[in-house]
Amino acid sequence: MQTMSTWEMVLLGVLALLVLLWAGPGVKAMLEQSRQAQNRDWAGLLVPLLLVIAFVILLIKLV
Repeated sequence: MQTMSTWEMVLLGVLALLVLLWAGPGVKAMLEQSRQAQNRDWAGLLVPLLLVIAFVILLIKLV
């Protein structure tokens, strides 16, 4: 595999910087909303997790 040339590395760095600048405001808003959100929705995490665990146990028992 060949190494990247200098212009490819510069182009990749510029592209990464543009992606960070483009996504920055959205990430900032998302972090602000997560700080203000209430932490009461544990059922949204626990129900699917318990269903997956039950499914894995069922598969193990069937073998």
